[in-house]
Amino acid sequence: MEVDLIFKIAAVGILVAVLNILLSRSGRDEQALMTTIAGLIVVLMVIVREISGLFDLIKSLFGL
Repeated sequence: MEVDLIFKIAAVGILVAVLNILLSRSGRDEQALMTTIAGLIVVLMVIVREISGLFDLIKSLFGL
């Protein structure tokens, strides 16, 4: 696992946290929730892409 991946996930987390706080303080709780869900989906897509690459590596390693 590369360090860049950890930094990308941390950057998305920090951005979502700041947006969540700003939207919650301004009374837009629904949009804050949607921002949190969108951030979670983005991070999950990044992780799924990395897991897919790992499975491809394992398949090529064992010749499956």
